[in-house]
Amino acid sequence: MDADDIAFYREHGYWISPVIVPDDVLDAAERGMERFYADDHDRALPDIPATRGWRPADGYVLRKNDYSSLRVDELAALVRHPAIGATAAALSGADGIRLWHDQLLFKPPGGSATVGWHTDRQYWQSCTSDEMLTAWVGFHDVDEVNGAVGFMPGSHRWSVTGLDFFSQDSAGLQASIVAQGYDPAPFVPRMKRGQVSFHHCRTVHGSSANLSNAPRRSLAIHLQPLDNRWRPGSSHSNDLLARNNPDPDYTDPAIQPQLWPPLP
Repeated sequence: MDADDIAFYREHGYWISPVIVPDDVLDAAERGMERFYADDHDRALPDIPATRGWRPADGYVLRKNDYSSLRVDELAALVRHPAIGATAAALSGADGIRLWHDQLLFKPPGGSATVGWHTDRQYWQSCTSDEMLTAWVGFHDVDEVNGAVGFMPGSHRWSVTGLDFFSQDSAGLQASIVAQGYDPAPFVPRMKRGQVSFHHCRTVHGSSANLSNAPRRSLAIHLQPLDNRWRPGSSHSNDLLARNNPDPDYTDPAIQPQLWPPLP
């Protein structure tokens, strides 16, 4: 990564890395995904709506399960891979990075499930940094056939409303963006296994149906700059899983967060 890569991210709102995650880490993450769906977990979380997500009874649909890295060690190892954190810190201009959230994603083959055009910021406006960003890690090669994530370049500077992660009407959402005075021109990258896409929390993104004969498997890792703090009036399911301390600058000396410096 160099200054041109950071400038590209700042201009377009996304950046695609070269291969930075080794095969052995991804091999382990795939085993971790299988363990997750088999309820073979290393740790249990409180049974609240936010920790349930997809269940077998939901059937042949897009699977989305939050907090997977808090339950399965192989997924935690992927989330904490130093190259991912270092890249996120460099792109955001932060001295370090914190994990905000993660989502294990499984898009079934030959189906119609899509992810509608949306921004991450629209769902977490009151409780996240303006420089939050997401690292999306595919467990295999991805392209326009198996439903790779697409981005609208420069959309992190837009002010659009009415977008929806769960919408199955991508064309309708694009029409709405046009009606609001913007020119959506989606870019869908082809990525090799081990590459990671990074996008700004305001970047409009989504994905099409998986038309291949194999599931599209991935992990979305939402990351916060080190200086982000909890704000009064904010609300997120994270609040139900963390201790409450009135001092916003307090860090438990016994539980130091794992931080990564920016890449040289």
